[in-house]
Amino acid sequence: MSQKVRVRFAPSPTGPLHIGGVRTALFNYLFAKKHGGDFILRIEDTDQNRYAAGAEQYIVDALNWCGIPFDEGVGKDGGFGPYRQSERKDLYRKYADELIAKGKAYYAFDTSEELDFHRKDHEAKGKTFIYNWHNRLKLANSLSLSAEEVEAKLDSGEDYVIRFKSPQDEKLILTDIIRGEIHIDTNILDDKVLFKSDGMPTYHLANIVDDHLMKISHVIRGEEWLPSLALHQQLYDAFGWNAPQFAHLPLIMKPVGKGKLSKRDGEKLGFPIFPLSWNESKGYKEEGYFPEAVVNFLAMLGWNSGTEQEIYSLTELVEAFSLERVNKSGARFDPDKTKWYNQHYLQERSDAELADSFKVILDEKLSAEQRGLDCARPDNVEKAVSLIKERATFVSDFWELSHYFFLAPDSYNEKASRKQWKEGTPEILKQLVSVLQVIEDFSSENVEILVKSWITEQELSFGKVMPPLRLVIVGDMKGPHIFDILEMIGKEESIQRIHAAIEKLGS
Repeated sequence: MSQKVRVRFAPSPTGPLHIGGVRTALFNYLFAKKHGGDFILRIEDTDQNRYAAGAEQYIVDALNWCGIPFDEGVGKDGGFGPYRQSERKDLYRKYADELIAKGKAYYAFDTSEELDFHRKDHEAKGKTFIYNWHNRLKLANSLSLSAEEVEAKLDSGEDYVIRFKSPQDEKLILTDIIRGEIHIDTNILDDKVLFKSDGMPTYHLANIVDDHLMKISHVIRGEEWLPSLALHQQLYDAFGWNAPQFAHLPLIMKPVGKGKLSKRDGEKLGFPIFPLSWNESKGYKEEGYFPEAVVNFLAMLGWNSGTEQEIYSLTELVEAFSLERVNKSGARFDPDKTKWYNQHYLQERSDAELADSFKVILDEKLSAEQRGLDCARPDNVEKAVSLIKERATFVSDFWELSHYFFLAPDSYNEKASRKQWKEGTPEILKQLVSVLQVIEDFSSENVEILVKSWITEQELSFGKVMPPLRLVIVGDMKGPHIFDILEMIGKEESIQRIHAAIEKLGS
């Protein structure tokens, strides 16, 4: 590529960033880094009516949390600013005027009431109202009015819009990196509004002008913008500018049924739809996902490397990524797969790092007195994590998987108690206590050797000792190797739990 690669992610600050928007940002980022280019964040805030306070900072925070920060944008001037469209509005007027001077655009004075009348009239006749070549000379605009009438309307301050003059009887051949050639008949295109009398451009004009002035080489955006491609290409042609290359990404589809993934799908099926929390909606971060997991599963939504590989670091994604391997068809969102990715990245984390996160949960779950127990020592937290993390998907799963390391059971699984607590069980466990009391090296390996030797010497079956032992130590028939648990909670706590169970479950 002779031109330097410059791509932009250009969201509107009207609310939180949808996970589909994060994927668009990610694909832009990967493409830029693959080609040694720049990833630019531009805030398209021309629609002030829908502006949401805090949304812009949310977008920046979300990109940073995902580990895909922008190179240039608000607060990171690369010489092409400002990067908020609301701060660029004085730029757009001259470009709208240039199109009028070239005969590529015109003033339209139709009121919203008049346009509404035409729409309803067409609907009544079973037609669709399109403002373009076939009716514009019958409507109130600078093509149908005299120059004097137009000037008088402008001088009097009458409301107007500037519309693009779409051509008649032409065939457009557009090129998309993902979708190939697209053929468009210009007779079906409407004369889109480019500029409003309040001094603000519409998305279409601002977008083209900004991409040109910011030297954007590739526009990588969602499939929903595909219908605008014809207008955007025509605007580049009208200005006499070289257009960037376009790539329209496939939609992210619902997990079940048809249609695009929405916030409602997340609420209904219980998974996040935003990277970070927004108002009442939890984000991936707050639900316990690792940013690497989010980036990895988003990369695989609509793209594949052509190999069986599913786990990629960000560096590997940059290396492998190409727009040519992005699919045309929509990618179905799979909530279970997102958890699978998170579980993978949880196993990759060090025990020490996971223990630090788990300590926050322990502080909430345990009282000051309970935290003072030997079994809640910091080194034991790390050890507990090492024993149970294989069964966890999120750090938030750790408490359910390991509470018995930190708190003695106050109840015992009813079904397991009926099965494991036999007539002779209390007596066997009392004898076991005598064995444990004299063990000096209370390591898992040593305790296992001595207890199993005792069972063999006493000619007891392992089924009479081991399951009841697990029940009294854990409160249930779950958990890692029982001797690992005994080592961690220590001799004194182990014996106390056995005595407590004998008293509670009785004979």
